[in-house]
Amino acid sequence: MAPLFPSLETIDSRYRVSHGKTADKSGRFWVHDAVSNVPSLVKEKKSIELFSSEYYWTCAFGGALACGPTHSAVTPLDLVKCRRQVDPTLYKSNMQGWKSIIKNEGFGGIFSGIGATFIGYSFQGAGKYGLYELFKKKYSDLVGEKVAYEYRTYVYLAASASAEFFTDFFLCPWEAIKVRTQTTIPPFASSVFDGYRKITAAEGFGGLYKGLVPLWFRQIPYTMLKFASFERTVEKIYDTLPKPKSEYSTLQQTGVSFLGGYIAGILCATVSHPSDVMVSKINADRQPGETMGAVLKRIYGNIGFVGLWNGLPVRIVMIGTLTAMQWLIYDSFKLYVGLPTTGGH
Repeated sequence: MAPLFPSLETIDSRYRVSHGKTADKSGRFWVHDAVSNVPSLVKEKKSIELFSSEYYWTCAFGGALACGPTHSAVTPLDLVKCRRQVDPTLYKSNMQGWKSIIKNEGFGGIFSGIGATFIGYSFQGAGKYGLYELFKKKYSDLVGEKVAYEYRTYVYLAASASAEFFTDFFLCPWEAIKVRTQTTIPPFASSVFDGYRKITAAEGFGGLYKGLVPLWFRQIPYTMLKFASFERTVEKIYDTLPKPKSEYSTLQQTGVSFLGGYIAGILCATVSHPSDVMVSKINADRQPGETMGAVLKRIYGNIGFVGLWNGLPVRIVMIGTLTAMQWLIYDSFKLYVGLPTTGGH
């Protein structure tokens, strides 16, 4: 079996097609991409050594680019979703919600929480993608090449869970400000820094972390599915195509990333939705001194099992599109700087 994570020199020799013959697909899974066969724009950018510190920081920067702007772009949809999760009777539909918000709060009202969204999910994207690449390499080295290949789905799941666990410490304060701002009418704060000041003044710094546990329950399963399902979906897509991944153009490869990302996003949205509802309600309605167990019991008693799925169709559209765009941006960025794309052969 080929090395799990070979060097760039190995990739070059591995992927070089001799005598006009196409290399076998099955033996090239773990290197993810034929760097030597990518168009010249990418081939000229091989200065970043795979699995070096620069590699992980570059992946982190690509993750921030992928997550911060995309989450910010769907703020109007997220705003209505969060408000309907907290109060299902507030708006009859998304369109009616936007009309009501614009009428009562002005056009800028539909972008309530965008500052906290951009900051929080830029941090989250950087940590999630950068640490995922790091943990994937570390866990693969730990169990060995053969085991890592045979049980690669578990490597993806463990790496993504570990990455999200640590990343949520950076996301949680900004998520608290975002949710509090979006679920109060009129908005709780006029800006992200106004929200930070108000929460810490009233509840101390710990007030920014009161939703950390439900955030873990939402984000960790979401991220595990996001990465593992994306990796395996892209793998299956390339398995069904007539040529190996290395023989497709960068545009075609990023198209596969978009499709795989959308499929992964639908799965992510569905699995993590009940926790998403709880995060919204806990940040909006947890009483001072109330334990996590008590607030979860109280909220569930009020909304029931059905209430945990309120707003799911909207979230599927939002998260499906978000996830697809994030993988498209992330892999396009990796190609631009001369790194192999994620997933597939």
